[in-house]
Amino acid sequence: MQIGQIQMTSQMGRININQIADEMDISQPKADLSITQPNASILIKSANSKLMIDQSQAFEEANLYGPLRAIEKEAQAGRQAIQEGTKRRAAEGVQLADIHLDRNQIAEQAKQKGYRQYTPPSIKYIPSPFSVKTHYEKGSLSMDVQTNEPKINVKINKPVIDHQRGGVEISMAQHPYLSIHFENTYR
Repeated sequence: MQIGQIQMTSQMGRININQIADEMDISQPKADLSITQPNASILIKSANSKLMIDQSQAFEEANLYGPLRAIEKEAQAGRQAIQEGTKRRAAEGVQLADIHLDRNQIAEQAKQKGYRQYTPPSIKYIPSPFSVKTHYEKGSLSMDVQTNEPKINVKINKPVIDHQRGGVEISMAQHPYLSIHFENTYR
């Protein structure tokens, strides 16, 4: 015996959704800016510094001096030579006065006058160190600065917005389907 059969074939429907994105363009023009600032005023006051240099000792050590100073120095050297010569002769006279003692005073004075003492050579710096005297008085400096504030003007420009709406498109990608089929049925 044959039993009747029902065969069903179905297909689900499918929806196609296509979405169109929004497009937006935003731009903003730069702001208009102007800046002005008056110049600052500056007042400067200064007092000169003073430098005094005394080279008289250095010039004198190098024998560089005027005629009045030369006469004064030579006169002083002459007075000193006279005093030394007087002292020496007085000492020699005292020695000769003591001739009655056992020593031979005349021979000793001849030795002193006949032989000079050896003096080793030495280096002398002309002028000597620190012979130039300096004196410095520092000056002063004062500054008065008057600043002026800047003047800033700004004009802001609004943004430019361009917008295109998107959307959604819906369509059937596959239609639904149902098929029923009977087999082995008696009529």
